[in-house]
Amino acid sequence: MAMPLAVAAPSLVAPTRLRLPDLLHATDRAADDVLSGRYDHLVPAGGPPTEDRWFVRLHGDDELDVWLISWVPDKSTELHDHAGSLGALTVVSGALAETRWDGDALRHRRLVAGDQAAFPLGWVHDVTWAREKIVTVAGREPVGVVPTLSVHAYSPPLTAMSYYEVTERNTLRRSRTELTDKPEGD
Repeated sequence: MAMPLAVAAPSLVAPTRLRLPDLLHATDRAADDVLSGRYDHLVPAGGPPTEDRWFVRLHGDDELDVWLISWVPDKSTELHDHAGSLGALTVVSGALAETRWDGDALRHRRLVAGDQAAFPLGWVHDVTWAREKIVTVAGREPVGVVPTLSVHAYSPPLTAMSYYEVTERNTLRRSRTELTDKPEGD
């Protein structure tokens, strides 16, 4: 009796040749360039706005987009995914709070300057500005808000983002999808 041939399982085709470590490396290099002043000419005069989020593309080609994003209080990205793109970020200055869906519940983490995070396909999260731990001088709080800066990389470049809500039954439901070529929907 002839033995049946083994059939290879179909391989998972990644949407890009780049891997998450490649994106982390790209954000780390770009963050270093931001800190060294290479992109100062792209930042608005007087620095990033303190009332609204702001972003600018640092690099873009068919394979990779790299963005500098500023974060301010009370502005959220909402729970979202990056559709068919992998993603990564490096916090340049300040702090971010990330809330992500782990398949069962929302999980929280804090990212501070120098921290990195990577986002595989299917990663659903929300990112917001987080107050830095403040050391006061003579008991006085600093005046004004300083935006947090982070560098993000997406491969392939973003084409869409889906937004989600957690239902009463503690499941995730997509509320809408937006076509976009930037790190924030319209």
